[in-house]
Amino acid sequence: MLTLRIVSPEQVVFDGEVESVLVPGTLGSFEILNDHAPIISSLQPGLVEYATKEGKQRLMVNGGFVEVQKNRVSLCVETLEDEL
Repeated sequence: MLTLRIVSPEQVVFDGEVESVLVPGTLGSFEILNDHAPIISSLQPGLVEYATKEGKQRLMVNGGFVEVQKNRVSLCVETLEDEL
């Protein structure tokens, strides 16, 4: 399992365990699974999808950054809801 924390300038959007995370990387979307290599990447506007025990969750983002280290995934994003 991965620990995912998604933060926006306004709030913590999600903080919990997930099975996978799909992010819109600047050079294309990529999926993060258990034991992923450490990485820091910028994100372009698009869809973030993450799989919890309850099912898949989706979040539209306007860009941001992702960091992966030791099964901990941190996303700092600007969500489209922040724009409203």
